[in-house]
Amino acid sequence: MFGFEGLIGPTTEDLKEMHPSLIEDCSLSGRVAVITGAASGIGQETARLFAQAGALVVLADLEEVGLDATAAMVVEIGGEVVSQVANVVHRAEIEALADLAFAQRGRLDVWVNAAGILTDFAILDAEEAEIDRLFATNLKGQYWGCAAAGRVMQRQGGGSIVNISSAAADNPKPMLSAYSISKAGVNMLTQSAAVEFGAFHCRVNAIAPGFIETPMVASAWLDSEGQIDAVQREEFLRARAAATPIGLTGRPRDIAHAALYLASDASRFVTGQVLRVNGGLVMR
Repeated sequence: MFGFEGLIGPTTEDLKEMHPSLIEDCSLSGRVAVITGAASGIGQETARLFAQAGALVVLADLEEVGLDATAAMVVEIGGEVVSQVANVVHRAEIEALADLAFAQRGRLDVWVNAAGILTDFAILDAEEAEIDRLFATNLKGQYWGCAAAGRVMQRQGGGSIVNISSAAADNPKPMLSAYSISKAGVNMLTQSAAVEFGAFHCRVNAIAPGFIETPMVASAWLDSEGQIDAVQREEFLRARAAATPIGLTGRPRDIAHAALYLASDASRFVTGQVLRVNGGLVMR
């Protein structure tokens, strides 16, 4: 009817193996990638996926037990890993992390700023120490990460920086004012760094996840004794899924895949962008 009868596309047999050029576009083989916030959640899954893509992953977090667990996961799948306990709030520790990464192979190709915290409080009830802690971790920590990575990438003539933002930057909610502000700042940091770093072929992008089931949000379904309330968890996840057009909640792997795209040559023409991986919760 539409004149397609004579066209023959690839068969299932043809598609069993990915074409070598596509593998190359998405590969991180031989590259060095730093991932902060690697002890759990999005950072942990990004570390695992990057290792599967061939990168030597340099992991950082404040939580040493979780950091060791992530490193063990990478080793188990045959990946190469170096880990370092570090606090992203302190510039000196982030500069040392960049030096550690560069020392591995004389290069630093990818930096993922995944470290972050989530706290909820009303504006009228906010306390100075709580505000300072959230902004220091979520915004200043990513600022120092961009600066440390950018300094190395300037010397070598390129690289990719991926910042983790949030749908909260576009979708204000009660009790999340400070968190939303910090992530809105990450979006502007991403664009500013993309402009400054473009001259030496360093790309800077952000990912703004919607709701992702990670340890950071698990407090929403814990009972008074700190145990998981299965019914409460199911109801919470159902409500979150219903808020999206496709009726889904996200998983850390969804964000890790987006990070791999932005880290790899598949996104060579992409910089200064905020990739909203949120199931359609926010569209702009």
